[in-house]
Parts: sequence; structure tokens; C-alpha cells
Amino acid sequence: MIIDRDGNVTIITQEKASVKTLVNNIEQGYDKFKNYHLIVNLTSIEKIQLEDIIEFLRLSNKHRGDKKSFVIVTDMVDLDEMPDEIVVVPTTQEAYDIIEMEDIERDLGF
Repeated sequence: MIIDRDGNVTIITQEKASVKTLVNNIEQGYDKFKNYHLIVNLTSIEKIQLEDIIEFLRLSNKHRGDKKSFVIVTDMVDLDEMPDEIVVVPTTQEAYDIIEMEDIERDLGF
């Protein structure tokens, strides 16, 4: 797990461990991330299933409930199959765009 900060955004990149292990690691260290928007970069994982993305659902709901964005980056899934409750995009730039749009919505009170 590689952790980078870019302003008010934390980018977590997964390299080797399973998605389930990554979710557990994020949950255990959540206090370090809770004040930042989160981008979870899964682009280095070649095979991702819908069940892997759903592993992040509880964490995503908690983070979004605290008025912070939570975005998963992967181009290895069918985006049409993803649940509406979790944001999945194919590129890091799109993740930043989502965070910017959600910040504007929060500022406007949506």
C-alpha cells in the first residue's frame, strides 16, 4: 500500500495484496485518512470483480457520510455494473474531477 498526499487528497495505491487486505489496512489506519478526500488506485490489479469493489462500500459510505469524497480508480471493471453508492472511475484525472464536483455540491448545500 503506497500513500501519497496531494493537498486535501490522499491517494492510496494498491500493489500486491488482495483487495480485502487493502480494505482492512485502510480501516485500521482510518484516523490518518479521515480528514482527506480519498482516491483508492487499483489500476495495478489486473483482475477485479464486482465483489472486490463492494468490499469498499462500508468504508465509502462512512467517508462520504463525513462529507469527504471517496473514489476508486480502475479500468478493469464494467462501470455500468457498479452500485450507485460507490464512485468508480477509469482514471486518476477523473477521480480529481469527481472530488472537485462533489466539493462544489457540498459548498452549495446539495
